[in-house]
Amino acid sequence: MAELALVNCPTLLTQSKTYQIDETLYRYLYPTDSIKHTQYIFRPLPNQKKRADLRLNKDKLLRKVYEVPGLYRQHRATVTNGAIQQSLF
Repeated sequence: MAELALVNCPTLLTQSKTYQIDETLYRYLYPTDSIKHTQYIFRPLPNQKKRADLRLNKDKLLRKVYEVPGLYRQHRATVTNGAIQQSLF
């Protein structure tokens, strides 16, 4: 696997990248609306052992979240009889 890069700033999080937290692959969803105690929400990718969303504060984010280079979310769409079905992964 490619070398992991520690996330050093929460503003660099994007929904199109894949992140590794405690040996599980996640995608970033959104930050909470609190200015003082912002939490960052992550969802595990399909076929991972963990199923629940993960909420991290800024301190844990800077210590535990690694960006996995080369694993980007791929959008695919299938057109069938006037309907479009999208696949996110």
